[in-house]
Amino acid sequence: MMQSIDRDDRGVVSVEFALAAVVMMTAMLNAADVGGYVYQAMQVENAAQMAVQTALQTCTSAQVPATTLCNGLTNRVIASAGSTSLGNLVTVDGGQPTEAYYCANDAGRLIQVGTVPDKPTTCAAVGKSSVVPGDYDTVSVSYTFKPLMPGASVAALLTTPIRRSAIMRIG
Repeated sequence: MMQSIDRDDRGVVSVEFALAAVVMMTAMLNAADVGGYVYQAMQVENAAQMAVQTALQTCTSAQVPATTLCNGLTNRVIASAGSTSLGNLVTVDGGQPTEAYYCANDAGRLIQVGTVPDKPTTCAAVGKSSVVPGDYDTVSVSYTFKPLMPGASVAALLTTPIRRSAIMRIG
């Protein structure tokens, strides 16, 4: 009788399949979780871009600096940041856009040369005394990512909250 049990290999394939299925499902759920993180990071980037573009679309050149002269800008920026598929889960850091004056250096990189109350007349700080600084608005947004499997997901190791910033010249 013992010899017949030792040679009985029925069900071995089922056990092997169950073990392999657990590994495959974990891998598939991890791939879906990381894909969701990447998608949500793109949506946060989009929210930052849309929020900063609101200043350009809402305020006229006569309302520059926009953070002080453009009425309702903050509420429109917050509403615009929440217009992605993530909705109001995307928050504007600090609750409003920031504004400063920038000049491009010789390498083409923007360098802050002044703030709203202290507008410089030229870009002499970066060696371009004949150039007038540009007025730029910056919006920073964030979103807290929640993985599907917090204890078993690779995505749980990724940076959260997801933060993105966008900058745009408005004047």
